[in-house]
Amino acid sequence: MSSSHLISRRTCLRGLGASLGLPLLETMGWAESSKGATAYQPPVRLGFMYMPHGVIMDQFWPSSPESFRKSPPPALESLRPILDQCLLMKGISGVPITPFGSAPHALELSTWLTASLPDAAKRSQIHIAISADQIFANYHGALTALPSLELATMPQTHKENQEGLNEGYYSHCSFRSPTQAMPAEINPRNVLNRLFGKTDAAGQAGTTDPLDRQMLDLVIGGAKDLRRKLPHGDQQKLDEYLDSVRSVERRIAAIESRQKDAALEKAGVASSQRKASDSPTIEIKIPEGDKRSEYMQVMCDLTVLAFQTDTTRVSTYIGSTPNGVSYPELGFSDTHHGPTHHNNEAEKVRKVAAITKFNIDQFAYMVKKMASLREGDGTLLDHCLMMWGSGLEDGNKHTRENLPFIIAGKGGGSIETGRFLTNVKGNQGDLLTTLLGCAGIPLDRPIGIATKEIAELRKV
Repeated sequence: MSSSHLISRRTCLRGLGASLGLPLLETMGWAESSKGATAYQPPVRLGFMYMPHGVIMDQFWPSSPESFRKSPPPALESLRPILDQCLLMKGISGVPITPFGSAPHALELSTWLTASLPDAAKRSQIHIAISADQIFANYHGALTALPSLELATMPQTHKENQEGLNEGYYSHCSFRSPTQAMPAEINPRNVLNRLFGKTDAAGQAGTTDPLDRQMLDLVIGGAKDLRRKLPHGDQQKLDEYLDSVRSVERRIAAIESRQKDAALEKAGVASSQRKASDSPTIEIKIPEGDKRSEYMQVMCDLTVLAFQTDTTRVSTYIGSTPNGVSYPELGFSDTHHGPTHHNNEAEKVRKVAAITKFNIDQFAYMVKKMASLREGDGTLLDHCLMMWGSGLEDGNKHTRENLPFIIAGKGGGSIETGRFLTNVKGNQGDLLTTLLGCAGIPLDRPIGIATKEIAELRKV
């Protein structure tokens, strides 16, 4: 074949350079909207917040579907004002952990968003499955400055050596690939800098590289011309390359759309992508004290801000890891793990219940703020699916038959909230598969151990 029919390797490498050199800007418009469209439909965001060691069941589960909203159990009291925007399901089972029967804490977090077990033949290595949040990020990540946001309260360094499993399983819930765990940020200041490109020293916005749209157009145009001249096998290879380039093109379109809107807003012209009634972006205040509630709430605020500005559309927040953390605000110094083996001793049960309520209170703080922020024809929460939960049902016995989950938000109208479903037949993978489906993510296969979608979640 004549060399005149080929794009030079140098040109292709320049295309890849453009892909790697894209700047992370503060916000982006809804780049997937068609040109000239006037309808304003915010995207669906997906968020996960985790607490280890299970719950005290009779203080978490409502006594009946009828009493759910009027007389919630103690653990859910802080959610009472927005229980009409929440959904509870009893009957979601976790991943059976055989052949890792002695590793409940190594697996409660790592299976939570993967619905999969590690490879038993590679225990000392990370080898599990891509997590639900990263499946979402693979679909939406090209449209936002950050493909995903991973937060945690504690350093991800704990290891108990249960069943010889890699230490990463104890403190990670997000996996970019079966062999790559996603690190989480624990410093709120670093998160704020990451979201908006600020420097620690001066607090100024960082500089960004210019967009090389001309180079991208050259790569795409040349590749399209070339494709007509290639045999079928080479066309397939070129198509794979073009898929990656088109992803870059979508991201550039998103950046350019937001830059155009920003210029219009600066000139006093209303943006076409946001309504005048939309709430202004929230202000982030980094706490100066050491109260855990203040720390967790600023991390929740950062999640809200990231969603509100469309800096990312998926987040995870590990409230604490399975080795436990102390809660001095609650009046005792015990770490979380110890009292969970309570053997029905009243004082230990009281402490576990207080810790559970504390963690749900922080989740409630976040989703109530989302419910107060106007966006489009509803609220920010209307366009989110926020899941709080744990990888164990009961920390005392390490059971996994009825994992505690709270879903808040309507997912853009895809689910029916205000309900407590008492007899759901499904597993952790079924739930994750359903949530991604409600968020509009096309899946070519179920997640982990899933066998179906949970039809009861969806709005009829």
